[in-house]
Amino acid sequence: MSLTWYINPDNGGQATLAAECSEASGGAYTIETQILPNEADAQREQLVRRLAAGDESVDLMSLDPPFVAEFANAGYLKPVTDAADVQQLTADVLDGPMETAVWDGELVATPFWANTQLLWYRKSVAQAAGVDPLSPTFTWSRMIQAAESQSKKIGVQGKRYEGYMVWINALIASGGGQIITDADKGDQAVPTVASPAGNAAAEVVGTLASSSAAPTDLSNAGEEEARALFQGSTGSFMVNWPYVYTAALGEVDTGALDQAVADDIAWARYPAMAEGQPSRPPLGGINLGIGNFTRYPDQALDAVKCITAVENNAQYMVEAGNPAARAAAYDDPEVLKAYPMAPLIRDSINDAGPRPITPYYGDVSTSVQKTWHPESSVTQPETPSETDEYMSDVLAGDALL
Repeated sequence: MSLTWYINPDNGGQATLAAECSEASGGAYTIETQILPNEADAQREQLVRRLAAGDESVDLMSLDPPFVAEFANAGYLKPVTDAADVQQLTADVLDGPMETAVWDGELVATPFWANTQLLWYRKSVAQAAGVDPLSPTFTWSRMIQAAESQSKKIGVQGKRYEGYMVWINALIASGGGQIITDADKGDQAVPTVASPAGNAAAEVVGTLASSSAAPTDLSNAGEEEARALFQGSTGSFMVNWPYVYTAALGEVDTGALDQAVADDIAWARYPAMAEGQPSRPPLGGINLGIGNFTRYPDQALDAVKCITAVENNAQYMVEAGNPAARAAAYDDPEVLKAYPMAPLIRDSINDAGPRPITPYYGDVSTSVQKTWHPESSVTQPETPSETDEYMSDVLAGDALL
């Protein structure tokens, strides 16, 4: 009997786990993988089309956490209701990803791998600027000033896509705020970007955009553009996912990057908004959902248990470069060897601020992206107020995206 697992593109790690769990099942099932598009929005679109049609072939799916609530609310995900199964699937899962796996009091998806952003910095630049990114007093404001003092640039994700929403949400969450309240009420949720935390976030975005530390391609920059900038001659600080570390080492191996640049790279917790107030780093990753129309729910559940087991979490982190959702995986010697910053990644994921958990997440995210782009147009309190007004209209059906 064959299960179909719709996966996001990776370096083959999910296909490897599919083969290993198929073998471990002793013939109970085999798992075939189908690759979804590269962009999270396109992945969501393809899965929604299939599930809206009651597609029985969607046995398992790799699902971006912000879409879990939408899928669960629409009846696309099969909840896990047995207490023993829930305990097995959630034991030792870090707090951040655990928040994204529950809807209406039920476990509707299982955290597979999680992700977070760190602050990456060039040691030489920080030293020359006289700043310590490891200090709890290191803030976004201080980082911009340090980069300007050395005529360097800061790498962020600023093009109008989900990565920009990740940045804005992290800024607001790190300031003690949230983009919406009563998110579980769907279109009755209350936008709360217009707040002290939202104003502080707008101040950071607008200040960076108007500073000499802003990249020339700020409004079109994604993860890879930020990474290229950071590794170049004007690189100083960057917020980005942990994959950038192994990517840099790989480029050293191929000769595309000087060893001296790799040796100059260090890492710290995501920058704070205010001194002494710990940041709420971004949260990413993938949850595993069981399609509600699968003909093989028991086998699909067993497959999820195998794929998300702690030993497979550790293996996938080492082989695919995607951080584990379970805390114990970070104690694995191979993980620590591959990622010397593994303890920081674990803490950042555990303390992360998830994006709004709402079945209307697409509307919420797009409302923010449209009103905050380009960065040079962001001011406070005008932009946060505009966002709340526009989002309210969108959720009420009085405005189109």
